[in-house]
Amino acid sequence: MTGSAPARVKQPNSRHCFVCGVENRDGFALAFYETGPDQVEADVVIPSKFEGYPGVAHGGIVAALMDEITLRAAMAGRPEEFLVTGRMVIRYRKPVPVGQPLHLHGSVRRRRGRTVEAEGQVLVSGGVAVEGEAMLFPNPDAVLAAPSLAELGWKVYPD
Repeated sequence: MTGSAPARVKQPNSRHCFVCGVENRDGFALAFYETGPDQVEADVVIPSKFEGYPGVAHGGIVAALMDEITLRAAMAGRPEEFLVTGRMVIRYRKPVPVGQPLHLHGSVRRRRGRTVEAEGQVLVSGGVAVEGEAMLFPNPDAVLAAPSLAELGWKVYPD
């Protein structure tokens, strides 16, 4: 018996976000894909302009990626439910290299009322380099209607 791979559903991007903004020349323009309920993934190569030590990504850049992957997990199936990070704990297990393919994975641990607990990982060829968790809350200032979302460029862009 053969199983099929889970469907990947692309999430929206914005125009200017540092991590997902398609028009941000200084950012990553990452595409995020839902791979199951409350689960997302993305692939990235961190360019050397974001290194801390030679050959190693700056920890703040890695934290930005962790923040986004946990947030994206919380938004899975809810593309207009904008959240903010209230708390994030990150454990750096291995150096994160620049110039090499990395895989990001995020999933929801628990939803409690309007609060979401999510976890994420940065995976390198040798396993888990970074792991962490975030507590996410609804953004009280982000009650965005469709016209506002369109102005932000918040939509699914073709691959």
